Amino acid sequence: MPKQAIVQPSIEAVEIIETPIPTPEDKEVVIKVVVSGANPKDWKYPLWYIFPNIGFACLESVGDDIAGTVHSVGKNVYEFRPGDRVAAFHEAGTANGSFAEYAVAPDWTTFHVPHNVSFEEAATVPLAALTAAIALYVDMKLPVPYNLKQSPEGEKRVPILIYGASSAVGAFAAKFARLSKLSPIIGVAGQGSGFAKTLVDYVVDYRKGEDALVADVEEILAKEGLGSKVPNVFDAISENGSLEATLRFLDPNGGTVSTVLPPRLFAKDKENFKYPSGVIAINSAVPRVHSTHKDFGYLWSRYLGRLLEDGRLKAHPYEVIPGGLNGILTGLKKLKDGNASAVKYVYLIEDTNDVSTLGITGQRENRIESPSSHQLKDFPFLGSK
Repeated sequence: MPKQAIVQPSIEAVEIIETPIPTPEDKEVVIKVVVSGANPKDWKYPLWYIFPNIGFACLESVGDDIAGTVHSVGKNVYEFRPGDRVAAFHEAGTANGSFAEYAVAPDWTTFHVPHNVSFEEAATVPLAALTAAIALYVDMKLPVPYNLKQSPEGEKRVPILIYGASSAVGAFAAKFARLSKLSPIIGVAGQGSGFAKTLVDYVVDYRKGEDALVADVEEILAKEGLGSKVPNVFDAISENGSLEATLRFLDPNGGTVSTVLPPRLFAKDKENFKYPSGVIAINSAVPRVHSTHKDFGYLWSRYLGRLLEDGRLKAHPYEVIPGGLNGILTGLKKLKDGNASAVKYVYLIEDTNDVSTLGITGQRENRIESPSSHQLKDFPFLGSK
């Protein structure tokens, strides 16, 4: 019987269980997983905390980046058929995530993987790319790459600063910003600065300290003749001081900022952190592509396939964690310890051993702790403005 990995709430053990191949609902695609991608959310937001009312089945849903071949489709799916090479964004808070031999995704966040793109590359794309897209084009309302007007000589440029430009989400944001002809693109990075330099016009190193970071950004803006404040900021980190730093160079009178985490949960001073009244601030929550923004998820999933096929978009650098499902705990701990720099961890599911060698095996135990004390209990998964 196919296997599935269950990550325990402590992130200290992974249980490998046997589970039947899922049966697709009307608009679902069942995918035989070749490669699963890992994301920081897999250890930061354990779903048994975020969705305590869904029930025990939510323990089976960790892992949202899927790359593999179609096994079966629901009766109302017409774009995919068994055997197709696909990548998909699994719906958070539902069963049958990508840490398994078979996973499920809605057809509107599934897309064909071009033959020039490997499954490893494809597994780096769905969640990160859709997060960047919904931030830039839904929330920040920046010009989309496929509807650009000819720029008259002397037309005002559209600058953007991306905090965390070497992260998967930040890197895709930088790539989209380039396709949208935003300029200049300023990236904030640290250890991954070398990679960030391939994506943006300027790289600022946050490790020099907040004052130096702000000074460097202001120097770039002055050099470009853009004053001293940035009109558009995408914070792909949204913790550990990034919120406070970006507040210092964001235009207080008409600036727009998108964060991937809500400031009220991740600011240093959660009670008192706030943006000026002239700032449009949005927490960009990608799960909206499965609820309030299904059309956006549909259009951009297909657009991602096209961009990958013709080379306008490249996948994120990746590192294969050995052991398949048995390597999930290793990958999650590496993410938690901050070891991922300009790289995305992926798992080759076929490398899973026949016998589980890590964590807890056998029957599952209901170890769900009370969500009342977890810092993410009020996480705004439908976004907030």
